[in-house]
Amino acid sequence: MYTVGDYVLDRLHELGIEEIFGVPGDYNLQFLDQIISRKDMKWVGNANELNASYMADGYARTKKAAAFLTTFGVGELSAVNGLAGSYAENLPVVEIVGSPTSKVQNEGKFVHHTLADGDFKHFMKMHEPVTAARTLLTAENATVEIDRVLSALLKERKPVYINLPVDVAAAKAEKPSLPLKKENPISNTSDQEILNKIQESLKNAKKPIVITGHEIISFGLEKTVTQFISKTKLPITTLNFGKSSVDETLPSFLGIYNGKLSEPNLKEFVESADFILMLGVKLTDSSTGAFTHHLNENKMISLNIDEGKIFNESIQNFDFESLISSLLDLSEIEYKGKYIDKKQEDFVPSNALLSQDRLWQAVETLTQSNETIVAEQGTSFFGASSIFLKPKSHFIGQPLWGSIGYTFPAALGSQIADKESRHLLFIGDGSLQLTVQELGLAIREKINPICFIINNDGYTVEREIHGPNQSYNDIPMWNYSKLPESFGATEERVVSKIVRTENEFVSVMKEAQADPNRMYWIELILAKEDAPKVLKKMGKLFAEQNKS
Repeated sequence: MYTVGDYVLDRLHELGIEEIFGVPGDYNLQFLDQIISRKDMKWVGNANELNASYMADGYARTKKAAAFLTTFGVGELSAVNGLAGSYAENLPVVEIVGSPTSKVQNEGKFVHHTLADGDFKHFMKMHEPVTAARTLLTAENATVEIDRVLSALLKERKPVYINLPVDVAAAKAEKPSLPLKKENPISNTSDQEILNKIQESLKNAKKPIVITGHEIISFGLEKTVTQFISKTKLPITTLNFGKSSVDETLPSFLGIYNGKLSEPNLKEFVESADFILMLGVKLTDSSTGAFTHHLNENKMISLNIDEGKIFNESIQNFDFESLISSLLDLSEIEYKGKYIDKKQEDFVPSNALLSQDRLWQAVETLTQSNETIVAEQGTSFFGASSIFLKPKSHFIGQPLWGSIGYTFPAALGSQIADKESRHLLFIGDGSLQLTVQELGLAIREKINPICFIINNDGYTVEREIHGPNQSYNDIPMWNYSKLPESFGATEERVVSKIVRTENEFVSVMKEAQADPNRMYWIELILAKEDAPKVLKKMGKLFAEQNKS
């Protein structure tokens, strides 16, 4: 018999989802039976629900949709932090919550994982601020409601919530007769009118600049933007919140713009533009040098998923995805002006102890095409986001939500989603301690990223903002290089190394890149007070921001 559970899974597969993350619980076990019985879908069980939500977020950044499964109450609330990060950064993640039977819920029984007050909707209400749509399925409304929330997922590129009672998952249903369709907005402003404004402005501008952000990645429009820039030769920059939204090897790619923290020549070029085309950008504190950007909105056309502005006048109800794709149809636009000189130097190693600034120079030189850089919010993010990526490379960070520990599970989720792109994770010791439980999953699933654990004895990013010598920024010292062995790995599965010098780093990086069939677990010993220059400056700006 074809069931509601089958319908959910068929729709998820239609979105390109082939793996589902999560933790089993007695309210989702029968639905789990349906998952593992399928040949086109795999269950990936996590150590906890928070890590499952982080893995789904990483998977969604690469596959453009993801799903995870929890049990009612205790499980779903454990995952809310990860789901909120996906909401903040526009990631299409489906949370499925296995819940008590419809009879139990309708009768308000005091069953486990509830607040013993008979109200089973508390937790769905808690999800309202961090989801685009929510539903409690019944046997009667299931297929219509599943399609409604998944259409919202496609339209808004934000998480949705499906409460699936045990009995409803097993209820009879009809197979989908039509594919899912994104709900198109009712157009108040003609998309063609917006395109005409863009074309006219670009043709008349002498010093145009294109700025792209994370929403381009949310919709999978990176190739479209790259083709548009290749065709027009327009100068382009991205924020760190949107890094890899365009091919960074293009001659007209200038680097990362970050307010007063930008390279001086880049800052001057961007801020003196006579026309700014901003695509999928949100101007957050960590991507604008704590709001030190100077971008003239009177010379700007800005398009976002849910709103836009044309020379500081708001527009709404346009199709963001369609508009970005239609940029390729613009004609008679070819930039013939100058760009800026890019600051790129080949790394020549020595026997000196590894430092933050030298580390990121080495990474820029040694990374290869088709790699994915995953950088934890902290020293890693502010170091890695400034490097120029190689062709077909990607970048994952979480600069808006900034939940420490996020990147280890996210890197594993993204690596599962794209097995052809070797993932290089850079994560601090303090962050790793929050989510290291998934090392067991990585070993079990034979996932082979290159993991760099930056051991600088504590919360360095916090030390740069406040309390450099305060005990609350200290953490327990672990024997990081022994962790794979503790989680059951052998040398045939995981290579563990400790690196202290520049030469050692270059040697182990090349070894790891040449050995894609094993995970590399590399502990980098760096000074406690060392941090990338950008982070040191940002720390001062954040400290001032926290006083105002």
